[in-house]
Amino acid sequence: MLSILDRYFLRELGQTIAATTIVLVAIFAGTSFAGVLKQVANGSFPASVMFQVLGLNMLDGLATLLMLAGFLGVLFGLGRMYRESEMHVLASSGMGPRQLLRPVAILGAVLVVLVGAVSLWLGPWAARTSDALIAAANRSVIAAGLDAGRFTELPGKGGIIFVDSLSRDGSLLGKTFIATERVAKDGSHAVKVATAKHGQLYQESNGDGRFVALYDGWQYEVPLGADNWRKMRYERNDTSLSSIQSDDDNDPAHELGLFALMRTDSADARAEFAGRTIAPAMMLVLVMLALPLSRQSPREPRFGRLLLAILSFYFYYVMLALCRGQIMRDRWHHSTALWLISALVFGLGVWMFRRQYAPRRPRAAGQAVAP
Repeated sequence: MLSILDRYFLRELGQTIAATTIVLVAIFAGTSFAGVLKQVANGSFPASVMFQVLGLNMLDGLATLLMLAGFLGVLFGLGRMYRESEMHVLASSGMGPRQLLRPVAILGAVLVVLVGAVSLWLGPWAARTSDALIAAANRSVIAAGLDAGRFTELPGKGGIIFVDSLSRDGSLLGKTFIATERVAKDGSHAVKVATAKHGQLYQESNGDGRFVALYDGWQYEVPLGADNWRKMRYERNDTSLSSIQSDDDNDPAHELGLFALMRTDSADARAEFAGRTIAPAMMLVLVMLALPLSRQSPREPRFGRLLLAILSFYFYYVMLALCRGQIMRDRWHHSTALWLISALVFGLGVWMFRRQYAPRRPRAAGQAVAP
């Protein structure tokens, strides 16, 4: 049964963590949106699935965001109580470290479960779903933004296309007009215009390119600044619709399910498994570390210990990233170093917390000076 004090701490810390999460989500959404726009401009996927990909990318990065939000939320929530002397009043009323640890432990357990669920299952599912959505969109000209009866710009400034009719699945085209601009090796520019009575969309076997097969039409090549125009009639003319740019940051091991990842014996898979399993422990370590770092005096600057806390989080995160890098390079074959570092940081947080609440030794009284 939770006491009134436990419910008070849970409410205050929960509200602070929720507010911090909203702020971090807004910041993360802005940076992710910029990256998604860059991929759309490069032709990696059409703009019609941009917001779906954005949402899935945010879901994939939610584990790190929750860890930072939980750390800062506990830091800000308890820091406010220390500055406003609430903690000192509660301590004078008989509240000890156990009464503080109990609500923080309950809140930390909830955060550990959430981070574990996102890291182990939800994040990889979002990555797989995002790649499947992009692959399906790249196979359809309808998803690429092509619509019958209007001019559509090809991705990557490849030109424009116009069709008067389009099949339901987007594979068959009616009367088609395509205009593209090409740059020769000598630097000269030329405009290529192709018309056709009908067309059909197809994709390469590896899925890296989309093409339109045009049937029964004319093709014109017009060099800019020259008069050597060319006109050609054809029965079939294949034209590139867009070039799908591959994502260099794509990590196949990150998209594997948990059980498939455990059965995969590779350096990338071992590093990915170590990163997923250490994430819930990181959340627990950060909550423990936030307890001593949040203690402030009423006259201390409001954000006095924030810099120290951010540096602590950054140092801890970088150390784990370096250990994962060693596993990824196949220099280490286990994740013992990650757990050892987490245990050391957790022990440091426990030592600092106990030291703050340890009873202070009375000062020795000075000897009286004889007259």
